[in-house]
Amino acid sequence: MLKFSYMAMLLFTVVGSFWLEFFLHIRVLGKIRLLVSSIFPVAMVFIIWDAYAISRHHWHFDMKQIVGVYGPFHIPLEEYLFFLIIPIAAILTFEAVVSVKKHWEQDRANLK
Repeated sequence: MLKFSYMAMLLFTVVGSFWLEFFLHIRVLGKIRLLVSSIFPVAMVFIIWDAYAISRHHWHFDMKQIVGVYGPFHIPLEEYLFFLIIPIAAILTFEAVVSVKKHWEQDRANLK
Protein backbone atom coordinates (compact mmCIF):
# COMPACT_ATOMS: atom_id res chain seq x y z
CA MET A 1 0.00 0.00 0.00
CA LEU A 2 2.93 2.34 0.54
CA LYS A 3 3.39 2.56 -3.23
CA PHE A 4 0.11 4.50 -3.44
CA SER A 5 1.20 7.21 -0.96
CA TYR A 6 1.63 9.98 -3.55
CA MET A 7 -1.61 8.98 -5.31
CA ALA A 8 -3.41 8.97 -1.95
CA MET A 9 -2.24 12.53 -1.29
CA LEU A 10 -3.55 13.58 -4.70
CA LEU A 11 -6.85 11.78 -4.10
CA PHE A 12 -7.14 13.48 -0.70
CA THR A 13 -6.67 16.84 -2.46
CA VAL A 14 -9.38 15.99 -5.01
CA VAL A 15 -11.80 14.86 -2.31
CA GLY A 16 -10.94 17.86 -0.14
CA SER A 17 -11.51 20.53 -2.76
CA PHE A 18 -13.29 19.34 -5.90
CA TRP A 19 -16.61 19.01 -4.05
CA LEU A 20 -16.66 22.81 -3.92
CA GLU A 21 -17.33 22.86 -7.66
CA PHE A 22 -20.60 21.04 -7.21
CA PHE A 23 -21.70 22.20 -3.76
CA LEU A 24 -21.14 25.92 -4.40
CA HIS A 25 -21.70 25.82 -8.19
CA ILE A 26 -18.59 27.88 -8.88
CA ARG A 27 -18.16 26.48 -12.42
CA VAL A 28 -14.37 26.37 -12.49
CA LEU A 29 -14.10 22.94 -14.11
CA GLY A 30 -16.32 24.07 -16.97
CA LYS A 31 -13.79 26.71 -17.99
CA ILE A 32 -11.26 24.30 -19.48
CA ARG A 33 -9.61 26.85 -21.77
CA LEU A 34 -9.06 29.26 -18.89
CA LEU A 35 -7.72 26.49 -16.65
CA VAL A 36 -5.31 25.27 -19.31
CA SER A 37 -4.06 28.78 -20.06
CA SER A 38 -3.53 29.38 -16.35
CA ILE A 39 -1.92 26.07 -15.43
CA PHE A 40 0.01 24.94 -18.52
CA PRO A 41 2.73 27.66 -18.65
CA VAL A 42 3.57 27.31 -14.98
CA ALA A 43 3.43 23.51 -15.09
CA MET A 44 5.87 23.50 -18.02
CA VAL A 45 8.39 25.52 -16.02
CA PHE A 46 8.17 23.09 -13.11
CA ILE A 47 8.27 20.01 -15.35
CA ILE A 48 11.45 21.32 -16.97
CA TRP A 49 12.84 22.07 -13.52
CA ASP A 50 11.93 18.55 -12.32
CA ALA A 51 13.47 16.97 -15.43
CA TYR A 52 16.70 18.90 -14.91
CA ALA A 53 16.87 18.10 -11.19
CA ILE A 54 16.18 14.41 -11.84
CA SER A 55 18.78 14.22 -14.60
CA ARG A 56 21.41 15.81 -12.33
CA HIS A 57 20.43 13.55 -9.40
CA HIS A 58 19.47 16.57 -7.30
CA TRP A 59 15.94 15.25 -6.97
CA HIS A 60 14.40 11.81 -6.89
CA PHE A 61 11.19 10.04 -6.02
CA ASP A 62 10.94 7.29 -3.45
CA MET A 63 10.23 4.17 -5.51
CA LYS A 64 8.34 2.72 -2.55
CA GLN A 65 5.78 5.54 -2.62
CA ILE A 66 4.94 5.81 -6.33
CA VAL A 67 3.15 3.39 -8.65
CA GLY A 68 6.09 3.20 -11.05
CA VAL A 69 4.50 4.66 -14.19
CA TYR A 70 6.75 7.25 -15.81
CA GLY A 71 6.14 9.89 -18.43
CA PRO A 72 8.56 11.92 -20.49
CA PHE A 73 11.86 12.90 -18.84
CA HIS A 74 11.51 9.97 -16.40
CA ILE A 75 9.03 11.93 -14.29
CA PRO A 76 6.50 9.78 -12.40
CA LEU A 77 2.82 9.95 -13.31
CA GLU A 78 2.01 11.28 -9.85
CA GLU A 79 4.21 14.31 -10.43
CA TYR A 80 2.42 15.17 -13.67
CA LEU A 81 -0.91 14.78 -11.89
CA PHE A 82 0.40 16.99 -9.09
CA PHE A 83 0.98 19.83 -11.54
CA LEU A 84 -2.62 19.49 -12.69
CA ILE A 85 -4.55 18.69 -9.52
CA ILE A 86 -2.93 21.07 -7.03
CA PRO A 87 -3.42 24.24 -9.13
CA ILE A 88 -7.03 23.28 -9.89
CA ALA A 89 -7.61 22.67 -6.18
CA ALA A 90 -6.12 26.08 -5.37
CA ILE A 91 -8.29 27.82 -7.96
CA LEU A 92 -11.38 25.96 -6.74
CA THR A 93 -10.64 26.94 -3.15
CA PHE A 94 -10.08 30.58 -4.05
CA GLU A 95 -13.25 30.77 -6.15
CA ALA A 96 -15.24 29.03 -3.40
CA VAL A 97 -14.11 31.59 -0.83
CA VAL A 98 -14.96 34.44 -3.21
CA SER A 99 -18.42 32.95 -3.81
CA VAL A 100 -19.07 32.80 -0.07
CA LYS A 101 -17.45 36.13 0.76
CA LYS A 102 -19.13 38.33 -1.86
CA HIS A 103 -17.20 41.44 -0.83
CA TRP A 104 -13.98 39.72 -1.94
CA GLU A 105 -15.22 39.87 -5.55
CA GLN A 106 -15.23 43.65 -5.37
CA ASP A 107 -11.77 43.64 -3.78
CA ARG A 108 -10.51 41.39 -6.57
CA ALA A 109 -12.03 43.70 -9.22
CA ASN A 110 -10.22 46.65 -7.65
CA LEU A 111 -6.88 44.87 -8.16
CA LYS A 112 -7.33 44.81 -11.96
